[in-house]
Order: sequence, then structure tokens, then C-alpha cells
Amino acid sequence: MDTSDSPRMTASEITPLVPAKTSKPKTPLPKLQLGIILTIQLAEGIASTSIFPYINQLIRELGITGGDDAAVGYYAGIIESLFFVAQALTVLRWSRVSDRIGRKPVLVIGLSGACISMLCFGLSTTFWGLVISRCMCGFVNGNVGVMKTMIGELTDSTNMAQAFAFVPVIWSLGSVVGPLVGGTLVRPQDHWPVLFTDPFWANYPYFLPCAVAACLLFLALFTMVFLLEETLSTKRRPKLTSATFSISSGESPPQQSMADISLRSLLTPTVVIPIANYAVFAFLDISRRALVPLFFSTPIYLGGLGFNPSSIGSWLALFGIMDGIFQALFLAKLVDWLGPKRLFSMTVLSYALLMVVLPVMSWLVRARGGVDYAVTFALLCQLVLLVIYSMGFGTLLMFITASAPTKGALGAINGLAQTSSSIARAVGPAFATSLFAASKEHNLLGGNAVFVILFMLAVALRWLGSQLPDGIQDRDE
Repeated sequence: MDTSDSPRMTASEITPLVPAKTSKPKTPLPKLQLGIILTIQLAEGIASTSIFPYINQLIRELGITGGDDAAVGYYAGIIESLFFVAQALTVLRWSRVSDRIGRKPVLVIGLSGACISMLCFGLSTTFWGLVISRCMCGFVNGNVGVMKTMIGELTDSTNMAQAFAFVPVIWSLGSVVGPLVGGTLVRPQDHWPVLFTDPFWANYPYFLPCAVAACLLFLALFTMVFLLEETLSTKRRPKLTSATFSISSGESPPQQSMADISLRSLLTPTVVIPIANYAVFAFLDISRRALVPLFFSTPIYLGGLGFNPSSIGSWLALFGIMDGIFQALFLAKLVDWLGPKRLFSMTVLSYALLMVVLPVMSWLVRARGGVDYAVTFALLCQLVLLVIYSMGFGTLLMFITASAPTKGALGAINGLAQTSSSIARAVGPAFATSLFAASKEHNLLGGNAVFVILFMLAVALRWLGSQLPDGIQDRDE
């Protein structure tokens, strides 16, 4: 008895209460490949956000509202939602196609379609022309899900968080440049009459920002074709296989693609809960992105700030600059300090507070007869809340990627996540802008019904976020 017990006693006495963490050596990030993927994301971010400063003015000039400024929100919301409606119908299909023919061919199709659709958008002079161009862009563009899959295939458990921390930074940078392009380059014949004397620019006053966005998409396409390596294991060249997987000890290329995985088998709580949080967060985010420019451009007598497209672009650009700087410097440190779940809870709380600041600004600008130091201070408070809440995307991307049982399931999970977020983003702009218009038109809750409802949805997301795991699961363990 004593002899048999002694080893157990000895092991108990020498075992530390907190086991030492044996961490693997950190794998260096594939900087060139990751940089090209982020460049594609930047070009698409610029193109998608460049329409926000002028879309409401464009709707007014088309004359489809009959001069009713309160109805602009209905049509602007439809235009902003159509891309995500089309994308929701096809993004999972594009993810499956990328598992068969490779990631690069799908990116080529998506970038080419986005480039053509932006040119068509700038040449549209009717509401249906805008509808067709936005739908075309969404149908052929499944790049977001494919790019996230590529980042997951290029990284492992030691550098995944570091790689995904760049995603919201690049999106913020796109949110800076996009509104500046859209707000500054509209109606060039009015701003630079010496340079733009041709009648073409008077007939198509919104073509220049669309053409610039299309050129950036083409440059990203050119760079990707010649420099980006394929990451799909069955289509990868031997050089990339050894470069990516040999530096990680104990890792082997994924053998099973999304085409061989049953989607139903992936619908476990571990996968579904992060995707559900991502969908709701995407809904709230795109609702804010559509609502804030509309709120800025709405005349003061209707409860807005009465900004012109140039002012809207400048404020959105300032938000993007501060957001990008903060996330680049502090996101990874805050994740390490607070943990991803607690940080996500803080981001949701900041969104709820953001919905309080907007009606306060509306009250201030009417009480003071215009934008003064008090309204400017409220705008800066909005900036701080925006910076905090936008960190939620980085944390959720980590949860989604870590929920994949193997790298072979990354394509399927990212396809499901992007489909759900595309549906949410399709509904969000039309919901928010239409509710904003209805709130002002019928004076619902003093014209603030849209802010109250989004506040309540943020509270609901706070509960849903409490169901997330307490930490990021190591997929390689």
C-alpha cells in the first residue's frame, strides 16, 4: 500500500499548482503574402465606402423622391443594401468554388467584377442603373470570405491573432481614404473648372470618384495576379507548401477541403455562437455606417446636422484615421490584457452609448442653431466610442477562426460567417435608413425611434456575447 501510494504523493508534491505553459516558437508572418491580401482588402474597402458621402445627394438629384428630403433614406438604404443581398446569395457558393479551382481565380473574378461595377455606378443616371451596378458587384464578389480563409491558411495558432489584428486596421484605412475620395472628387467641374471643362463631367458628376476606386481595384488585381501565391493545398505550388508548413513544427498541409465537409456537421455551438455574434455585430455596424452619413446630411430642421458631402467625407475620414491608429497600436495589447471576450463586451457597450450621443447632437444643433463647440465636442465623443466599438470585429474574427476544428474547415466556416454577415448587412442599411426616415416623417419617439431600437439591439448583443467562450481555443492542440 505504502509503496503504491508513494509515487502519487511524490507527483502531487512536485507538480506546480499552475502548470508551466509550454508555448511553441512563434511562426513568422508571411509578410509579402499577407500584405497582398490586405492590399486587396484595402482597395475593396475604399471602393465600398467611397459612395457614402455622396449617395444621399445623388438620390436627391435623380428626382425619384419628388423633392421630399425625408424620403431620401428609403432609396439610399436600398442602394446600400443591394450589394449585400447579392453577396449573401453567392458568397458561400464562391467559397465552395475556391475549394475546387483555388483561391486566386475567385479573387480575380471578384476584383474584375468590382472594378467594372464601380465604373457602371459612376455612369448611371437612373435609379435602376445604380441598382444593376450594385447587384452585379455583389453577385461576382465573394472575396471577403476567401481572403479570411487565405489568412487562416497562411497562419497557425502562434501568429493567427497577430495576422487578424491587421484586418480591422486595413478596413479603417479604407474607411479613411474611401470617404475622402468620394467626398472630395464629386462634381469636379465645380471644384476644378480649369481642369474639367469637358461636358462629360457635368453629365456624369459622380464618375471621377468611381473611376479612381476602379483604378485602385485594378492595381490590386494586377499585383495579386503576379505576386500572390495560391494557398489551397491541392493547388499550391511546392515552393509555398514547404515555405508555409515547414517552419511550423508538427503541422502538415490540410488534406480535407470544404467540398468534402458536410456543412451540417459544422453547425455546433462552438461554431454557431461566434457566427451569430458576428452577424448581429455586422448588422449593427452597417446600420451605423449607413445611418451616420444620412444623419450628417439631413437638414437641421429635420433633426440632422446639415453637412455637405465634403464635410461628411472629412469627418468619416477622421474617424477612420483615429480608429486605424488605435487598433494598430492597442488592439493586440488590449486582447492580451482584458481577454477577447471582455473586450468584445466593452465594444458592444460603446455602441449602445453611441446611439445615445446621436440624438443628443440633434438636440444640440437645433438648440444652438448650428454646429458650434458643443456639437463638435459631441462629434469627438462619438469618435471615441467608434474607436472602441470597432475593435469588436478583430475579436470576433479570432473567435470564428479558432472555432474551426481543422484548417480544412476554414473555408466552410468563413463561408458560413460571411453569408450570415452579408444577410445582416443587406438588411441593415435599408432597415436603419428607412426607420430613420419614418422616425422623422412621423415623429416616432420624438424622431429618435431608430436610435432607441439600435440601442436595444446592442443590449441583446451584449447577452449573446456572454455565450462566447472565455478564451481563444488553440486549433492546433
